[in-house]
Amino acid sequence: MENTQHFGALTNRMQAFREEVLDEKPFVDAERAVLCTESYKETLALPPIMRRALSFAHILDNMTIYIEDKTLIAGNQATKNCNAPVFPEYTLGFIVDELDKFDKRDGDVFYVTDEDKARIREIAPFWKNNTLRDRGMALLPEEVSVFMETGIFGMEGKLNAGDAHLAINHARLLKEGLRGYEERTRQEQAALDFTDPESVGKNQFYKAVLIVIDAVRRYALRYSKLAAQLATKESNPQRKAELEQLSEICAKVPYEPATNFREAVQCVWFMQVLLQIESNGHSLSFGRFDQYMFPFYDADIKSGAITRDEALELLTNLWIKLLTIQKIRSQSHTLSSAGSPMYQNVTIGGQTTDKKDAVNDLSFLVLQSVAQTRLTQPNLTVRYHANLNKKFYDECVEVMKLGFGMPALNNDEVIIPSFINWGVSEEDAYNYSAIGCVETAVPGKWGYRCTGMSYLNFPRLLLVTMNGGVDLTTGRRFTRDYGKFTQMKSYDELFEAWDKTIREMTRYSVIVENTIDKASETDVPDVLCSALTDDCIGRGKTIKEGGAVYDFISGLQVGIANMSDSLAAIKKLVFEEHKLTTEQLWNAILDDFQSDENKKIQQMLIDEAPKYGNDVDYVDKLGVESYEPYIEEIEKYPTTRYGRGPIGGIRYAGTSSISANVGQGMGTMATPDGRNAHEPLAEGCSPAHNADKQGPTAVFKSITKLPTEKITGGVLLNQKVTPTMLAREENKQKLEMMVQTFFNRLHGYHVQFNVVSRETLLDAQVHPENHKDLIVRVAGYSAFFNALSKATQDDIIDRTEQTI
Repeated sequence: MENTQHFGALTNRMQAFREEVLDEKPFVDAERAVLCTESYKETLALPPIMRRALSFAHILDNMTIYIEDKTLIAGNQATKNCNAPVFPEYTLGFIVDELDKFDKRDGDVFYVTDEDKARIREIAPFWKNNTLRDRGMALLPEEVSVFMETGIFGMEGKLNAGDAHLAINHARLLKEGLRGYEERTRQEQAALDFTDPESVGKNQFYKAVLIVIDAVRRYALRYSKLAAQLATKESNPQRKAELEQLSEICAKVPYEPATNFREAVQCVWFMQVLLQIESNGHSLSFGRFDQYMFPFYDADIKSGAITRDEALELLTNLWIKLLTIQKIRSQSHTLSSAGSPMYQNVTIGGQTTDKKDAVNDLSFLVLQSVAQTRLTQPNLTVRYHANLNKKFYDECVEVMKLGFGMPALNNDEVIIPSFINWGVSEEDAYNYSAIGCVETAVPGKWGYRCTGMSYLNFPRLLLVTMNGGVDLTTGRRFTRDYGKFTQMKSYDELFEAWDKTIREMTRYSVIVENTIDKASETDVPDVLCSALTDDCIGRGKTIKEGGAVYDFISGLQVGIANMSDSLAAIKKLVFEEHKLTTEQLWNAILDDFQSDENKKIQQMLIDEAPKYGNDVDYVDKLGVESYEPYIEEIEKYPTTRYGRGPIGGIRYAGTSSISANVGQGMGTMATPDGRNAHEPLAEGCSPAHNADKQGPTAVFKSITKLPTEKITGGVLLNQKVTPTMLAREENKQKLEMMVQTFFNRLHGYHVQFNVVSRETLLDAQVHPENHKDLIVRVAGYSAFFNALSKATQDDIIDRTEQTI
């Protein structure tokens, strides 16, 4: 109760609104799919960008809208809160296939009415061989077909919905309104020289932008009219005044600039929900919320236009609304995104562009509002730096003690220099924000997919290496034969084969990524999102065509700890101490350590080989060495936007593997570290479960031996501590000092804490009805424990509980 009293409680109506949203059963919603299909049927002859713009306009003009009776903010994504719209232009295949199965899932359950099942099946024939997924698969070269068939790269999310993984330029939007974007678009369009062949495409883009801006204005005006109508029927004077005020706000933003805090909040919410309606990409983030919203808050507080309590209620309202946004994923995709996360990140703290501490009064208010709502959204990140406001830092730890996995901490001292080294201007580097999980980008200037491209499962590929290029799980050949483990005479021979294998697989992953990127660039250009990202309007290009100022992307490398531990076991026990032969180890792996003799071998691998996460140079160095060929190889391959305008256009590494460690583990046979087949891999760059025996400081030291400055896609570290441990003030201060050391001296990238006991989690599995509000940190995001599959729940339960 101490923390609840510390941050205060939600207002009665926000508490009631929160419960209403949490009690909503999520349904698959056919309305958007039907409206999209209607428009696409009428625009067969038009270029894809015009079809997208007109479809978006048709959806906004005709979709169901409503204003909840407890909300101060208007705007909805579907016909009901928490429903998941369908996006047939991307794919309809898994939707149709799983219509009768969504409510039978182990986790990420959805429901479908019979009426919506019929509506979806009715439109399905139009989309057969007519979606992004169809065209993307048709473009794939034969040499990578095996990887799509086996799902090794995890490309489901790139074919079934939009990209997102960015933050738009909220500061510019609030200052100029869409009117400013409209004026710039008309100016650029009027200046086109049609003797230049590029002007043809630019003209279509500008026409599409104008269509979409006008549609967004009409969408907001629909809510203005609805609010006015509701006000005329309202008997409660306070609610009547609120609805009248909301009507005025919606008549103004987002087309006109915001002039106060209420308008600014409504504007950013409109953009959030509109961009979800456009393409439903996840990790659509708010950027540095406390920086661009502070001028509106500060001016209103000083003038008396709003009180602190009113602003606090408005923020809690916004965070509750975030929970209404839903996304339907295929069953296979849920394995890497367990708990239906949307990763809507809000970043606070950090430094100003002139290198001063950026914490302000709104930073504190955001912390308090997130503490009061205690939800999975927003995904709150605090930018840490050496001179961070001490009182603010204390408040961050108080929020952590509430036990819902927030805030995560990202380190300015590492991320800013890394960006500058990649070519980002100093001013922009100081203005970075977290995007989605722990990945980072410059809001409003970064292209799609700062991370989240293809997965590379290091332990599975180590088995491929040991098996002469053939995948143990599927029996399919992935790479050339670089030798079989049982015939190798030295560790160096194995490592040479690994070097060749990982480089070959990296090349294949780039081929797949580029193919799907080109398909989505042509087939499903996002007009509104591009318009709101600098400098797409100035260049006359969508984001995928190179319109953004910066373009850096990363894939996700999974199982870093398992890879390190496996190599250590092989090197030490097989090639140095000769306690095992290559045949003995390989046969034990093939047997999944099931026989009595192989169980003894498994125990030897666990007990006698050093483990990553204990500050043991022997094993930590092997992990770094195994990562280096990938990092070196991936830098060779530019993105599809390289040379088309953006700074960068290159790839770098990232370990933000979300919950893919569970799904990827299911597809991985037994590994040389003693892990059994199909068990989860280690998450992010965190140590394997219960392998880290020397406490959190040793974990920090192991993590920071990785080439963090080159893993700009995110170095994700989860730590788990018990609530009773942090209940003592001295331990709270120890935690703060430990994190300071990790960031300031060891140059760690990121850390986040699960503050929950094993006993609570086990009880929640047995009595889920008693733990409806239990939230856990899964990876770079939090989720309701009850929404997770049992495999993901077990993975979280089994994580090491640290002591300070």
